[in-house]
Formats: sequence, structure tokens, C-alpha cells
Amino acid sequence: MLTCLLPAPAADTVPLTLLTKDALDGWLNAAPAAEAAWVRRLGFKATPGSTALIGSADGALVRVLVGVAEKLDIWSLAGLPGSLPAGSYVLDTALEPATATAVATGWALACYQFTRYKKSTKSFASLVLPANADAAAVERFARSATLVRDLVNTPCEDMGPPELAAAAEALAKEFGASFSVIVGDDLLAQNYPMIHAVGRAAAKAPRLIDIRWGDAAHPLVTLVGKGVCFDTGGLDIKPSSSMLMMKKDMGGGAHALALARMVMDARLPVRLRVLVPAVENAVAGNAFRPMDIIPTRKGLTVEIGNTDAEGRLILCDALAEADGEKPALLLDFATLTGAARVALGADLPALFSNDDALAAEIAAEATATDDPLWRLPLWQGYRPQLDSKIADLNNAPGGGMAGAITAALFLEQFVSKDTVWAHVDLYSWNASTRPGRPEGGEAMTLRAFFNVIAKRFPPAA
Repeated sequence: MLTCLLPAPAADTVPLTLLTKDALDGWLNAAPAAEAAWVRRLGFKATPGSTALIGSADGALVRVLVGVAEKLDIWSLAGLPGSLPAGSYVLDTALEPATATAVATGWALACYQFTRYKKSTKSFASLVLPANADAAAVERFARSATLVRDLVNTPCEDMGPPELAAAAEALAKEFGASFSVIVGDDLLAQNYPMIHAVGRAAAKAPRLIDIRWGDAAHPLVTLVGKGVCFDTGGLDIKPSSSMLMMKKDMGGGAHALALARMVMDARLPVRLRVLVPAVENAVAGNAFRPMDIIPTRKGLTVEIGNTDAEGRLILCDALAEADGEKPALLLDFATLTGAARVALGADLPALFSNDDALAAEIAAEATATDDPLWRLPLWQGYRPQLDSKIADLNNAPGGGMAGAITAALFLEQFVSKDTVWAHVDLYSWNASTRPGRPEGGEAMTLRAFFNVIAKRFPPAA
């Protein structure tokens, strides 16, 4: 059990009473006169996120009123662990199973702290796991979200390609999966030229991380994640202001590993493969250059229009490898374009898919799990922008428009038309702290995608 969630109440556990604005008058009329008078004196209006602490005559905390909206979601109680006095609390109202699981998950996420480099003395209030909550689901997602947050928050000095590979290997060992990695010049020998080209200038060699898990008789689900552990922009170097958060450019790889963790923890009946090309896009005498033409694993040649459009380059080799096995489902995750953030902001990852049924399933689960994303089109009218006069493709079309779409169209060239595929362009970061979501690395879309996989490939009856 997670430390901020308790299996059962203790003698001093304090009840939490959830009240909407409309329900407040009814509670006040039924409450003991002294408690009702105190709450009125506090001016408590049951606005969502507000609290009223009620004490006994001897000063002990006996109840907390919590203002909530009509519909509870994962973040409804996420402000409480850090704002209530330390101790244990229990909801005094039964919730539907999905709602109970959601609020318990939000409580767990709100207790996250990144303490690798700086100790914290902050303590959090604990919640007795609601009666109808799915404890395994809460723990599964909270631990997987923590994996994303920890990986993304760790700077490249301690989370370069070798360290990301070590984290993947530890995950594989935890669940009895097989692990392999192709490093440095072996990438050229085994025909992953793009991954090698992007990462060859860094002191820490590029590599392709590969995890396999599950029964060979089960359908193959392959997850691909962008693992650019730091992105200077290469020779088309970023300004310093744009480089500040580039430790998070491996957020797609972190998401692929975290989703894999959820799948393996739940023991879903799939044959899972995870591919994370891990590189640092650095500046050195042997860095790849603008207007270089580099081959890909698929055999297509790419003219380098901009070295700062490197994520799609390493992904194209990994996608070609994944596609060659004809998976039943292929998903990739990447912190790929600023254009997606301009279009949808930090909270809404951009979804692209070549399969309308899959896209509809993902959208439905995103809504059901409060794990939002938004579909953008693979608009074929923009495909000619990827053309090059002297190569099969250009990685960075000019013009400055529809950058998220043209990036997705580039990736689509490395996926067969009959492969069911979705690509997610996400931010993987909270720019500021909100309840349950501290500033820093963030997990996005994991709950939605886990549910899609679980429903597409359910256990045998």
C-alpha cells in the first residue's frame, strides 16, 4: 500500500464530509447546533476545494467539511494531503467504485515529492482507502506516474542514455521481462543509422533500449518512446531559454516505460515490446549537420532540414523496427513539437492515429478517466511539405505552419498502412503546481491508454 493511503481507520482517524453547495444547508440543519454555528461563523460555502475544520471542546479535530463539485474527479481531493493537518482521514460517504478509485488516485499523486537532490520535511495527511476503491489500480497508476515524474525530473547528468537504459533494465527485472540494448557503433552494424547519427556527438553513446514480456501466443502490443535525454538542438542550437527544460525531452520514453509497467503489473494477456531510442542531441565536431542526407532503417533517405527536429529521426528507426513485426497495436509517445503546445497548450497532448476506431476508443477513455488529449488530423494535404529535391524526405519543412501535423506525417512514413497505430505528442511537464500536480515532470494519457489496451485485449473468460 502507498504510504499516504491506509488500509483501515485508526482510533484517531478524522472523517471527511464531502459537500456540494446545494447540500450544505441540509448538513447545517441536521448538524449539532454548536458545529453548525461554527461552520457558519467560518463563512464556509462549500465551494470546490474549500475546507472547514471542526474541533471538539478540548481542541481535537473531529471532522473536516470539504467543498466539492457535483461530479468528483481524480483531482477533487488532491489539494487535501498537503493542506490538512498531518494524520489519517476517512471519507464518511460511500462512493461509486470508479469515483472512489479516482479520488484515491489523486490523493496518492498529491503526496509525490522529488527528493533526490534536496531533502524535504513536508508531511502529508493520509487517507483510508475508500471502501469501493480498486486498491491495485490506484497503486498501479500511482507508481507508474511516479516513474514518469522521477525520470523526467532527473537532469541529464544523472539520466543520460546509459542511466535511462539502467532504469529500463530495472523495470524489466522487476517483472521478469527480457532486456537488451544496442549501443554506439553497434547501431550502425545493426542498421539503426538515424539513432546513431542523432546521438553520436554526445559523450554518452546513443542506444536502443528493448524490453520484451509476455506469452508468445498473445497479441503483440508495441510501445515506442522518444528518449532524447537532453536536446541542445544540435548544430541548429536552441537559445538558452528554450534549453532550460530539455531534460524532459525523454518524457515520451518515460511514458512508454510507465505504460509498460502498468501492463505488466496487471498481467494483461498481451505480448509486450517496448522500444526506446535513447540519445543526447549534443554539439561536437562529429555532430550531424543541416542538409546532411542520412539513411533510415526502412531504407528511406532523409535530408536534415533542422538538427533540432531530431525526435522524429530517432523514432523513425524504432517505428520501422516495431512495424516489421506487424504488431496488433503500435503506440508511440514523444515530447515532439512546440507546435502541439501552441495549438493545445500544456495540458492537452495531441493524438494522431491512422485508425478511426482506435482514435475513438482513446478519446472515450480519456474522457472517462479524466486523462485528456485531443485528436489532430494526419492531413494528407500537407504531406508534400516533407518532400526533398535530393532525398526521399526532409525532416523539417519550412513555413512554420502545422508543425505537429507534419511531424506526425513524417512518422507515418515508417508505419505500414495496415498497422493500427497512434502517436501522442505530449508535454510531460507541469509548468506550475496545482493540486496533485507539482511543478515538474508529469504523466499524461497513461490511464486512458492502459484502459484501451485492457479492453482491446481482455483476459479469457
